[in-house]
Amino acid sequence: MAVSTPTRESLIESIKETIKEKHVELLHVQFVDIEGTLKNVTVTSEQIDQVVEGKTMFDGSSITGFTPINQSDLYLDPDLTSFAVLPWTEQDGYSEARFLCSVKKPDGSDFEGDPRNVLKKTVERAKDHGYSISVGPELEFFLFETDEYGQPTMRTQDVGGYFETSPKDYGEKVRLEIYKALKMMGFTIEASHHEVAIGQHEINFKYSDALGSADAATTYKWVVKTVAQQFGYHATFMPKPLSGENGSGMHTNVSLFNIEKQENAFYDESDKLGLSETAYQFIAGLMTHVKDFVAVTNPLVNSYKRLVPGYEAPCYIAWSASNRSALIRIPATRGAGTRVEIRCPDPAANPYFAFAVVASAGLDGVERKLDVSSSTDADIFSMSQEEVDARGIENLPTSLEAAVERFANGEIGPKTLGEHAFGEYVALKRAECDDYRLAVTDWEVATYQAKF
Repeated sequence: MAVSTPTRESLIESIKETIKEKHVELLHVQFVDIEGTLKNVTVTSEQIDQVVEGKTMFDGSSITGFTPINQSDLYLDPDLTSFAVLPWTEQDGYSEARFLCSVKKPDGSDFEGDPRNVLKKTVERAKDHGYSISVGPELEFFLFETDEYGQPTMRTQDVGGYFETSPKDYGEKVRLEIYKALKMMGFTIEASHHEVAIGQHEINFKYSDALGSADAATTYKWVVKTVAQQFGYHATFMPKPLSGENGSGMHTNVSLFNIEKQENAFYDESDKLGLSETAYQFIAGLMTHVKDFVAVTNPLVNSYKRLVPGYEAPCYIAWSASNRSALIRIPATRGAGTRVEIRCPDPAANPYFAFAVVASAGLDGVERKLDVSSSTDADIFSMSQEEVDARGIENLPTSLEAAVERFANGEIGPKTLGEHAFGEYVALKRAECDDYRLAVTDWEVATYQAKF
């Protein structure tokens, strides 16, 4: 029996009933800037009609990468399916709720600098070829203690290791409350565990369509930080906060589904690896373009301190059906669960931009019917540099500056992000590189001050 899709009117009616039942007084009308930072305008629930009609206005000139001051008025168009009561606000007779929104211009057209709108364009591009995009991200994070002012320190709250149990895993109680909050907000949680590094954790949620997964990743980061703060901890999605420890990744699983046939377009039972021609072409697209989009999937100076040998992070451009040292891995599940996992992205990335460039690169491989190189099934991490070179395995860019220049001069950026968002993103990242270049670091002081 087919499941009917709720109408707009029924969704609005359901939202209003929840507002009444849960005594919702404040509505957080949310969106993200080009870095993926969550923003919101807070209004009273009496303004629900104005909110659902997309009439909440804000000043776009005050948002990073948005509009100049003489074109500053922008409007928030809520995704009604994103409505959720915030569990940590619920009290007797009081609560708050939120909507995630796309950004519109005064004439009602999509604002081209909105990351949500950017991802929608890639989704439409896939649809034009008869595909829908499914994405399952895995975001790792660290928990650090805070000081008497609530500011983060570098002290972790545990000394646990991979899959550690209590009592070493002091973060278990925090993860439990994060799990409860996410579940109450509509997430389906699949796993929760301590990660490899001290103070490092991961909670996995079920995959969804590309836009839904980007919304979920954005919400997840907000919930993790909010709940951690209630325990006196600071949660960070910084890729490499601790020198000498594993960094945090955002392994991203992607599938294309054939809309007409209602089947996974990456699966072919007759192939020795169970992969279709479309899957191989998608992998080829990722391999071809990864150097040109890594500035988006790994957006910080700090990101490139994670992408080094020795800490399980992929820094070599290779693919394999099983090898976790490869940049692109094909998890063992086949049939409807066949997917491609790209392992370089980190959780500091704007998920809307990150999923857009990954999907766009893969789609380019499908559109151009690119041939994929041979898989690398040996452990790349154990190879000497001479063996890596002999196999023709290339490295990802080793700095944000190098990555940004590849992005600025490549095709994938402007094609996927559009002129406005692309230009603003490149300018922002070049400025970040300049700030880092001019900064005097603790390492420089410790190494040079007494010596020279």
